[in-house]
Amino acid sequence: MGEFQLLARLRERLPPPGHRVRVGSGDDAAVTVPGGATATSVDALVDGIHFRRETATLSQIGRKALATALSDLAAMGAEPGEAYVVVGVPPDLDEDGCLELFDGIAALARETGTTLAGGDVSRGPVLSLAVTVVGHADAPERLVTRAGAEPGDALVLTGEIGAAGAGLLLLERPELAATASPETAERLRLRQLDPTPRLTAGQALAAAGARAMIDLSDGLGGDAKHLARASAAGIRIEAEALPLAPGVAEIAAAADRGRLELAVSGGEDYELLAALAPEHLEAAMHSVAAAGECKLTRVGEVTGGAGVEIRLPGGGTVAPAGFDQLG
Repeated sequence: MGEFQLLARLRERLPPPGHRVRVGSGDDAAVTVPGGATATSVDALVDGIHFRRETATLSQIGRKALATALSDLAAMGAEPGEAYVVVGVPPDLDEDGCLELFDGIAALARETGTTLAGGDVSRGPVLSLAVTVVGHADAPERLVTRAGAEPGDALVLTGEIGAAGAGLLLLERPELAATASPETAERLRLRQLDPTPRLTAGQALAAAGARAMIDLSDGLGGDAKHLARASAAGIRIEAEALPLAPGVAEIAAAADRGRLELAVSGGEDYELLAALAPEHLEAAMHSVAAAGECKLTRVGEVTGGAGVEIRLPGGGTVAPAGFDQLG
């Protein structure tokens, strides 16, 4: 397998470039004419840390690499624009495997309107992907950061949580699948292997007045801490209001884990946690529902002080834990 032959075959698979791209993949650098404001994020996935080749197809690995990066744009309320992908190719991955990996990336790029504007390939000890994504908005103030939540704001959550954590348990311990229906078990596994960036919901929340937002990559507990710290505020979450995905409770019980503990700390759900003024809550609910991507649930509020409290109905709390990349 030659580098330039592989790159040429990859370029044949590229979806059409977006209207902002003047020079795309194949030159020394991409040339874009963005206008307005841009949001840029970098994400990396490494075999054995973020995925395992024995449990995921190469196409799924490619899709997940782009999806996790695009989720950061969703959290800003940005429109997806361009992506740049660097792949570290291990000795046991041949040209056909590289093409399968790229086909997964290209498929999600087409679905989300993302231009694959460039990248690189290199040899590496294990399969790794580093993805840089650029999103767009008409003006800087249209982009939502983690830092704008205010005491009294409603705290809302897109979709359902816990599915990716339960899916990871099923991949690591296949015997747990006996506690759920085959359809439910497969859906949970796919939430781990093939996440969906909430791009439409993120733009709807931004348009509805979200003041702060973050995607749940490291778990609700850990990511809520990031939002609270950036906003210099406290966060109170009502545990019983959390929308848990079907099957999470059964898989958690079979694995001797608490359902709420798994849902809060599991990570990789890539849902959006947002704060907005109470008077904008109804409009946000309608906007997200109209987008058709997922539902929106009120799960708590922003308070004075600092830190995160996840309260149980009886007065206890759930520890706001999350995944630490270097922990």
